[in-house]
Amino acid sequence: MVKSGRLRAFLARHKTIAIDTSPFIYHLQDHPTYRAATAAIFAAVERGHPSAVTSTVTMLELLVKPFKERNIELVNTIYALGSRYPNLLWVEPSLAVTERAAQLRARYNLRTPDAIQAATAIVSYATGLITNDVALARVEDLDVLLLDGA
Repeated sequence: MVKSGRLRAFLARHKTIAIDTSPFIYHLQDHPTYRAATAAIFAAVERGHPSAVTSTVTMLELLVKPFKERNIELVNTIYALGSRYPNLLWVEPSLAVTERAAQLRARYNLRTPDAIQAATAIVSYATGLITNDVALARVEDLDVLLLDGA
């Protein structure tokens, strides 16, 4: 689990961050291991320091389980979070994002969703990315913070 001082320093040094799917899942589930970290991340974004971006692929990944379980209440909760969260921009995979994602897949051998997340961050001028996916830590164009990091 990332130490609170390291997380605060990460958030302080970026004007805009990107958030991968896993922090959203942990936050929605109020995951006991990540509760403090995700609360700090989303509170900082809500204040606008830093602002945040995420790909609409995040929404796709968040909705799969609730749709599979026919949990419409959770679907509505996720949509509400996504549509009204301040200082969080949802970015659709444009041609610029997909081209950059292809470059990242070729260079780092990333899975397509991971490449889209990283490309979204880069094209949206985010300088940091919060995730728990170690594959994304290979992307040299971003300062990547792993929630399971020391």
